[in-house]
Amino acid sequence: MNRIIRVFPRKTSMTPTDEFAFIGDPPLFRPEAKEVHVSVTFTWDIQEGRRLQSAWAQYYPLVKIGGPALGTPFGLGIGFTPGMYIRHGVTFTTRGCDNHCPWCLVPENEGRLIEIPDFAEGWIIQDNNILQASRQHIEKVFSMLRKQKNRVTFSGGIQASLVEDWFVNELRTIKLDSIFLAADTDGALKPLEKALNKLAYFDRRKLQVYCMIAKDETIDQARTRLEAIWALGGMPFAQLYQPAEKYIDYSPEWKALVREWSRPAAMFANHREAHEDPTETQTSFHG
Repeated sequence: MNRIIRVFPRKTSMTPTDEFAFIGDPPLFRPEAKEVHVSVTFTWDIQEGRRLQSAWAQYYPLVKIGGPALGTPFGLGIGFTPGMYIRHGVTFTTRGCDNHCPWCLVPENEGRLIEIPDFAEGWIIQDNNILQASRQHIEKVFSMLRKQKNRVTFSGGIQASLVEDWFVNELRTIKLDSIFLAADTDGALKPLEKALNKLAYFDRRKLQVYCMIAKDETIDQARTRLEAIWALGGMPFAQLYQPAEKYIDYSPEWKALVREWSRPAAMFANHREAHEDPTETQTSFHG
């Protein structure tokens, strides 16, 4: 029996959902397995991960702990197994990043960007910065993506300043669900504008933009940047800044801003109301 139970301190959009993936403490009814792996993604969950290691060790003889927060980027050990520590469909074709953004732990944990020649197939590209890879590698990725039945998401983040026409043309050859860019500072808005102009062929809903907020700024300053991203044609996705050394429990006002700027329906509703002419009828508006 080669079954391995995977345990996670918290659930995210990338957490596996199979019968051997668990969130938190051992349940009353537990499956048979040869070992348990506690996978910790965020540094502020390390203490909880170690507690879970002890909790599961009451029922299983071998319980290991690992994950990105502990320096093993793809779970326990070296390499990447699709669906093991990240949900089915996610793949990595590169590791690392050559940038040194002060809030990002990727260069420290994974080093400079390297290409994975024998990457696993998938339709959710989770690379930290795929456009730093060679064009030959990226074209190989697109060749794989054109074979996928599912719609493709570039969720790892695309560096806006590296978006070129050839890359946009490749995007047009696949079934694209969404692509994520980023604008974590005011200085990122100019390259974002150039990238979104090149990507204007796609609907706004496909052009997601990660926007880290609450680092050395006020709520009004964060809102201004989010509005700027919307005005450029992107779909903002607000994320509260969390330092590596601790978890910040933000005020209700900051959390409300994130809710407002991470839900597409709310953003469309707010901006429709802002631009709607009160003298027009509802029928004429939807024309």
